[in-house]
Amino acid sequence: MVQGYVHSIESFGSVDGPGVRYIIFLSGCPMRCLFCHNPDTWDMTKGEKKTAQELIQDSLDCRNYWGTKGGITVSGGEPLAQLDFLIELFEEAKKNSINTCIDTAGGPFTKESPWFDKFQHLMELTDTLLMDIKHIDPEEHKKLTGMGNDNVIEMFRYLDEIKKPIWIRHVLVPGYSDNDEYLIKTRDFIRTLGNVHRVEILPYHTLGVTKYKEMGIPYPLEGVNPPTAERIKNAREILECSKYTAWKD
Repeated sequence: MVQGYVHSIESFGSVDGPGVRYIIFLSGCPMRCLFCHNPDTWDMTKGEKKTAQELIQDSLDCRNYWGTKGGITVSGGEPLAQLDFLIELFEEAKKNSINTCIDTAGGPFTKESPWFDKFQHLMELTDTLLMDIKHIDPEEHKKLTGMGNDNVIEMFRYLDEIKKPIWIRHVLVPGYSDNDEYLIKTRDFIRTLGNVHRVEILPYHTLGVTKYKEMGIPYPLEGVNPPTAERIKNAREILECSKYTAWKD
């Protein structure tokens, strides 16, 4: 029996997948995004140890709120950093006929075995993924997250190949990803995918600043303000977000 490191739980979420979701935030993340508002999730070992059976049993208390489309979403941190536990969790979920969703940036993805063999099995247990496009440009992605994005693009291609439904999320950060040239490239990439059910712009915010101060970590985007309403509207238009609104629920 595998135990997972759990950072926190939200019993009633309405924006992290179809319908109402029971959201499990796992600890641990390989990326160090400059705009991250949850630096307290970076260290896996700081999470509370839980079994898949415990989490699923707890989630069932909220089942009456899910309706026909809700279920559980596993977020983070980066859930794929705890792949073995995630598989066990979703196996337990499917025993209980629960809809499953993963919120991921794809950082750990690789087609090398044995990781990829396990991931293929996980996809058999997964109904939907919320996939981040941190930045479409490899070098800018590295500046923004500390990692390149070749494997992330490879993951997008694989999910398209197996026709796995995804929602795409793009954090709009002034001076980094809020750039029309990059937004157009992101749009052109999304157009090559046939499995996209929703595209969302997530405006950068500074709500995590307090956590950095509490943890004694310098805030990397000090002085960067959230994007204006005009720039948010511009990004939504370029990424053709309205094209996918029919898939909201």
